[in-house]
Formats: sequence, structure tokens, C-alpha cells
Amino acid sequence: MDIRRSLSNHAGPRRSPHEVLRRLAERVTPDTTAEGPVRELEERVAGLLGKPRALFFPSGTMAQQVALRVHAERRGRYAFAGHPQSHLHVWENQGYSAVHGLRFHPVGDRNALLTTEDLTAVKEPLAAVVIELPQRDIGGRLPSLEDLTEQTRWARSAGAAAHCDGARIWEAQTGYDATLPELASLFDTVYVSLYKGLEGVRGAVLAGDDETIGHAEVWRRRLGGAIVDAWPLAAIALTGLDENLPRMREFKAHAQALARAINEDGFAHTTPIVPQTPLFHVHLPMSQQQARQAAENLSRETGIRLFLYARSNPDPGRCSFEVSVGINALEFTPREVAELIRGLPSRV
Repeated sequence: MDIRRSLSNHAGPRRSPHEVLRRLAERVTPDTTAEGPVRELEERVAGLLGKPRALFFPSGTMAQQVALRVHAERRGRYAFAGHPQSHLHVWENQGYSAVHGLRFHPVGDRNALLTTEDLTAVKEPLAAVVIELPQRDIGGRLPSLEDLTEQTRWARSAGAAAHCDGARIWEAQTGYDATLPELASLFDTVYVSLYKGLEGVRGAVLAGDDETIGHAEVWRRRLGGAIVDAWPLAAIALTGLDENLPRMREFKAHAQALARAINEDGFAHTTPIVPQTPLFHVHLPMSQQQARQAAENLSRETGIRLFLYARSNPDPGRCSFEVSVGINALEFTPREVAELIRGLPSRV
């Protein structure tokens, strides 16, 4: 299937091998060494987040598991708390348990933001509290800066580390009147993704203090993550830092314009009604199977990919999908997106 335009930030022409290689060729010079891009990436991310040190990982799954393992070993505790729809729990096959023997303590309502009151109900000793910014699976929503400060302060008062699942922290920062270093300073460790908003190929960076990152480096090697030829992953991520990071507020503004048009059209609605970040959910009066079939037919007939997958709903006659606005989505006008969504039933 030839995808010529994509509303999804995870697919489309910009992620094709040919396009990635073209962008790499613009950055890599005859003087580029195998170690250079990785070293530059680690230094830049540490500087952007205001952390003493940062460490490259080939995947976010490995980076977050290592962060939790380090926090657990340093505290002699093996449970961590987080939102019931934490990415660590929902999307990573519970690797924290299978590989590291850690226990996940889900906290709060799965369809609402985590609260300090939810945390205070936890009675077992915790190694870490994980906070995802933004909370992807409930529409890219953000806690207020005051709530975030209170929750990370609670974690430390309970003897736990505060860890940020910041896969999309670049996008999340647009929802706060705070700089990236100010946000990151609330946490002991911060994980960032290199392939979501930055449109890299794969990879992650974990940032924190020297001792924690030194310990994480040991675990990275144990898990096979100290790959010697990571330079392509780092180099394309550096391009994303140059090209995409300065445009995050533009992406958020476009997300809000898209959501406004969708809500005004009346067929579907968004969560949140006004996106807090460049990420939001669209709720459809269609079954998951119908939406999936309609999207596949749309792609086949027009070359437009509207979304990667439809999410189920307790009401079997409804479903939702995620919109993550990046350079791809700027090619779509708000009215066009609303009309494409309203036309889905006719493509089943």
C-alpha cells in the first residue's frame, strides 16, 4: 500500500528508509566517527534537560526497565507505582517483572490523571513513582505543574525515586509555563524517546545524576544495549532535535486547530476538547472493526493514512484513535481532517 500522506506521526513518507537515509546524508560527513553522534546526542539531551549526565539506549523499553532496576537496587525495594495505563505496563509485556523481578502497583483511576491522594493510598514501600508526560492512553493529558510538583515531592518523602516517562516530554513541555530543565528537575531520572516527536528511527536516552547513570551503564551492557554502531540512530535523532524540537508549539497549535474542526463538525469528538499537547484522541460513533476497515479502505483508495489503529471502547459501538501531530500532520488542513473523519462510515 503506497502511503503518500499520513496524519500519524509514527508512519508515512518521512519514515521511509529512503527519506531517512537522505536526512542522514545531510548530517553525516567524512569526518563523522562512529562514537561522535552518540556522544553529541547524550551531551545535548543532558543539557536540554539540565541533568549532569545522559546515556543512550537502543530502546525505550530497555531504558525504563534499567532506570527502575537501578532505583530498586539502590533502595532495596522492588515495587514501583504508576498510572494503571502506564506505557511500561500496557505496552511492554511486563518486562519489568519477567526480566527484573519488579512489581507494578497501579494507582488511581485508569481513565483519569494520577493524583497525590491516589499515591497516599499506597502502603507498600516503593522504589519509584513513574509519571508519564503526557499521559498518552487517556488523550495526552497533563497534570498541572502544581500537582506534578506535589506528586514528585511525595515520592521522595516516601523514600522513592521520581521517574519521568518522558517519551514525549518534548511535546509535554508545550503544555507548561516551565522550561525543560525546570520540568526535569522535578525527577530523579527522565527517559526521552528519539523516534516519536523527533522522528528518529529508534532509540532512547536516560538522564539523571552521575551515580545513577553510571549504574545504568552497567545494566545497559548486561542487557546487550551497549551497541557499538548506534551512530545512525543517534545521528537521525540529532536531526530531529534540530528540526522538530523548535516546532513543538507549532505542532500543538495545529493539534488544537484540528481538534476544534473535528468537534465543530459534530460527527466525532476529541479528548481533551482542547489538546494540552500535540497529542489527542478522536472518539468515533463506530465499532473498532468498522473504523479499522474504513481506515484501510481510505489508505488503499487515497494513499492517506488517518491512524495506525483504532482503540476499543466499553461501548462496542464506539472506538477512538490517537492523533500525534508532527510535520506529517501539517500537510492536512483542519477542515480536511474533519471531512475525512466524517466520511469514514461511507468507506466501511
